[in-house]
Amino acid sequence: MPAPTVVILAAGEGSRMRSSLPKVLHPICGRPMLLWPLLAARAAGAERVIVVDNPKRLLAEHLPEDVEVAVQEQPRGTGDAVAAAADRIDAAAPVVVINGDMPLITSEAIAAVVAAHADAQATATLASMELADASGYGRVVRTPDGSVERVVETKAAGDATPEELALREVNAGLYVFDGGALLGALQALGEDNAQGELYLPDVVPALLAAGHSVRAWTLPDPTLALGVNDRVDLARVTRVAQQRIHAAHQRAGVTIVDPESTLIEADVTLGQDTTIEPATFLRGRTQIGARCTIGPLSTVIDSQLGDAVAVRHSYLDGATAAAGVSIGPFAYLRPDAVLQENAKAGTFVEIKNSTVGPGSKIPHLSYVGDAD
Repeated sequence: MPAPTVVILAAGEGSRMRSSLPKVLHPICGRPMLLWPLLAARAAGAERVIVVDNPKRLLAEHLPEDVEVAVQEQPRGTGDAVAAAADRIDAAAPVVVINGDMPLITSEAIAAVVAAHADAQATATLASMELADASGYGRVVRTPDGSVERVVETKAAGDATPEELALREVNAGLYVFDGGALLGALQALGEDNAQGELYLPDVVPALLAAGHSVRAWTLPDPTLALGVNDRVDLARVTRVAQQRIHAAHQRAGVTIVDPESTLIEADVTLGQDTTIEPATFLRGRTQIGARCTIGPLSTVIDSQLGDAVAVRHSYLDGATAAAGVSIGPFAYLRPDAVLQENAKAGTFVEIKNSTVGPGSKIPHLSYVGDAD
């Protein structure tokens, strides 16, 4: 099977966020929401990634250069959003469609649903999940043999019957289609729903009517498909993403004394046998070596620390510390502060745009700026 093309739906305004920033650009653990599914798609083997934006075209500058952008001219639903990318879809290749506000989806889950689609020789496969509270999600209606009959949206009163609303299996917002069949089914979409929109799940009846097979694949973990509609949802998915980041570092040999009070953003790297003390925040592209002790009550932003560095009760922003450096307590290292091997910045020391030589010590109550 050819490598899939991935279409990420990101044209929605996200009005419930109450923000001038597009919803999919809100950060989650230091990374714009949209980049989470995009990077997962790449890691799952996507050959091409197409992001569907709206006419404001605010997303392109935040995307990798090789990502393609299509524009949905009017907010006419998810089906219309995919149709906006139709001229970029290869009819001979599988197409994966992902909601752009689904940041917890992983490369493993995307690869698994693509594999399930191929194994079943289905024309379309949608990911589903079982939820105790399915409010706001489209319901998956199955036939007696277990295949998918349709997906019923619940965006507005009248979209679903009471019996359909009682179903607990929901559409997760992750799909795999045969490209050619998808392009044909998109042309059959209508606006016969309470919202008057073109819903992507409505391609299912069109595909079935054409004699195609539609399957559902159940996600092993419902948190994979948690979406973001407002800032309450944003906090919830951020918490899950942070837990995953912590767990990955811990399994790689990092001690995090109190994960609940520790923030580590997605692009931070940590060396083996490093200890992160409570109430410590590691942000941006910070790189920390092995056998370091960071914290407690410390913030490190976009800084590079070598092996065996100690940082206590201090704030570092754009600083560099070589192996064996001691910082703090209560030190402030500003951009381009460089401490060479075994140097020390002690209590209430502030350094900006200066180099402190190997073994040199600035013990306390000092300011060093623009000096070598």
